[in-house]
Amino acid sequence: MSQPNDAKLAVDEPVFPTVRDVRAIAPLSWIRKGFADFAACPVPSLFYGFCFSAMGLLITFVFEHAYQYTAALTSGFLLLGPFLAMGLYDISRRREQGSRCALAPTLTVWKHNAGNIGIFAVVLGIVFLVWARASLVVFALFYTNEMPNLSGFLTQLFALENLEFLLVYFGVGLLFSAVVFAVSVISVPLMLDRNQDAVSSMLGSIGAVARNPAAMIVWALIIVMLTVIGFLSFHLGLVVLMPIVGHATWHAYRDLVEPLPSSVRS
Repeated sequence: MSQPNDAKLAVDEPVFPTVRDVRAIAPLSWIRKGFADFAACPVPSLFYGFCFSAMGLLITFVFEHAYQYTAALTSGFLLLGPFLAMGLYDISRRREQGSRCALAPTLTVWKHNAGNIGIFAVVLGIVFLVWARASLVVFALFYTNEMPNLSGFLTQLFALENLEFLLVYFGVGLLFSAVVFAVSVISVPLMLDRNQDAVSSMLGSIGAVARNPAAMIVWALIIVMLTVIGFLSFHLGLVVLMPIVGHATWHAYRDLVEPLPSSVRS
């Protein structure tokens, strides 16, 4: 008599994501599939691309003469990227299911697991605030006198002047970026696809990074390279490159995580 209840309990219990091993060159396949999603669904993808680009341009415009804030806010914007790309994940998921490309449903996809996605957003927000403060502290330590204008700072950057500042700043930024990368590689797709809780999603993401260090290093380098290209094009390249990265992240999730057993699949 107790078997039906036991079966129901087994179905209702959350299933911790099982991570698979992938090849070091797997990210190249993810980018290829991400580009295919972009080409198949250009209108909704470009909407999110323009959002990324517009935010970057707005930050640069507002803080043109206070680049110490621009650096922190732009970096923080990238830290929040996994959350902002949620609509792109949903576009890839819908295409995978054979649904038509549409923007409207992706705008409210967070409602399906709002509580846990909210927790994840809070975690990223806290990391962003700490990074923004750390960024300002590093600038204050190395620029005790008048700070150069933006063009002067970029000249120092590309000429490798003030090398101590560059090493400390990028070292601190690398630490924060590594933490965010580890907890967010597959966490949001997990929460969208399985209604997974935030904690197990982040732990599963960390597990994927720990189990596939070579592939994750390649993936991180690709993201950094495409992001830099986007910034060097005055943020215009972000219109296309960020949607491709977002779509590719969905395929990274599909490649890295075992699908649910049919007995617990919704």
